[in-house]
Amino acid sequence: MTYLSPLGYLLGVEGVALLRGMREGTGDRTFVEARLAEIRELLADPTLRAAGGLDAVPGGIGTDQVYDEWAAHYDGPNSMIDLEQPLVREILAGLPVGTALDAACGTGRHAEYLAGLGHRVIGVDANPRMLAVAAAKLPELDLRRGMLDALPLGDDSVDLVVCGLALCHTPDLAPVFAEFARVLRPGGHLVVSDPHQVLSYLRPTLPRAPGPDGRRSILVEYHRPLSAYLTAALRYGFQLRHCAEPQAERPERPTVAPPMPTEVGWALLDQVPEAAAVALSVPSVVLLHLQSPG
Repeated sequence: MTYLSPLGYLLGVEGVALLRGMREGTGDRTFVEARLAEIRELLADPTLRAAGGLDAVPGGIGTDQVYDEWAAHYDGPNSMIDLEQPLVREILAGLPVGTALDAACGTGRHAEYLAGLGHRVIGVDANPRMLAVAAAKLPELDLRRGMLDALPLGDDSVDLVVCGLALCHTPDLAPVFAEFARVLRPGGHLVVSDPHQVLSYLRPTLPRAPGPDGRRSILVEYHRPLSAYLTAALRYGFQLRHCAEPQAERPERPTVAPPMPTEVGWALLDQVPEAAAVALSVPSVVLLHLQSPG
């Protein structure tokens, strides 16, 4: 059981901002005193005191249920995709045209770009609602339902694999990279992106819809250090061609905070814009370009 406290989260953001300011030499006296004053205000805020918090069950909701609800809105604004997508496309644009697999293709955002480059594209995803959106957008696309650790493709069948922002849903990287190695032809390319582990510690843990027991839920995700991806890839002979850990620019926050939310969520950051700008200025995505042995 996890207790999600809006006050606890905001105090955590303030604490991270103070620690970063001291560690990096950017926290002068004015900054530190402002953080301490803001902490006192948060502790005295009657809305936060009244809100308390809520219990949530890790694993009480699954990836399928979350993406069922998200499918219709997945192509809307998303700051992580806005950061990741241009960097992935920059790599893809420099690779030879052939047969490409968009693994965990979702609504087909990478598949659409690959097709535009001239690739014969296969899209694989485990969620039928996400595949339905992809099929409506890209009726000519070869779409298949399947899991990352059991791809519905033959051995040595593709020249390129792209897997965008999906490995955080897999508990074990080894069987997934084994599948990437199996379906790639010798010398084939693998481009992988995933949410960054550092950001996962700082972003709000969102309470999800109640489960069968009526309690709120938390989607379990697997955020890993960069070494975990490299270890899994090297095990199957992949060679590293490029690695990046880009950081998103924090959006401007309102100078006058809106009414205090009563649940943990992104809107809470509007209450502490200066602390949030410092605390969350961290790598947001890990990006790897790998090549199978040729």
